[in-house]
Amino acid sequence: MPGDRDVTGLGERFAALVRRLGGTGESVPVFEALIAAWRGPGRHYHTLAHLRDTLAELDQAAPTAPTDMPVEAALWFHDAVYDPRAHDNEARSAAWAERALAELGVRPATAGEVARLVRLTRHDTPPADDAGKLLCDVDLSILGRDPDTFAHYEAAVRAEYDWLSDAEWRAGRCRVLETLLARQPLFATAHFRTRYEAPARRNLAASLQRLGPGAL
Repeated sequence: MPGDRDVTGLGERFAALVRRLGGTGESVPVFEALIAAWRGPGRHYHTLAHLRDTLAELDQAAPTAPTDMPVEAALWFHDAVYDPRAHDNEARSAAWAERALAELGVRPATAGEVARLVRLTRHDTPPADDAGKLLCDVDLSILGRDPDTFAHYEAAVRAEYDWLSDAEWRAGRCRVLETLLARQPLFATAHFRTRYEAPARRNLAASLQRLGPGAL
């Protein structure tokens, strides 16, 4: 993988994270397996660019939170298993995280915490703990970006669900957007709420309007 621009610096970052988590094993095989997964076929949004983006968002928020190590580990694994047709991606990603970190010598309690966090990225319900709030806010931060970036995100997700008809996509996407808009607040941490709450609500409302009756 030497010379691969899209992974520059990531290997060193992952190795350092494993050491900070208490791991003593060789991190390269796990890192290479993760990179291969993030590069899997059919991905348009859930790619290495998304991983890099979430790590960058965490870096900006981490000074305000002491829980960043397990959160960072959860980010590495949270979309490692990604099949738009499946309903157990988070569970399978969590199982991989727990198994891989344990094999690297990370304490079972820490590996289990990372797996718990990965499962939270289903975004079924707002998280109740600080680490979960930080992780989910990082993952949802794309919702509050500028309109062009948000539009690119929506187009990329639609491409991942290209096997759905327009009507099926519109119905499912509207449910997701309405659920997110109903959250009060949408972002659970002060850092992300200040930065992204208002633009995220504008983006979601505009998307719902586009997807509504007569939009297609």
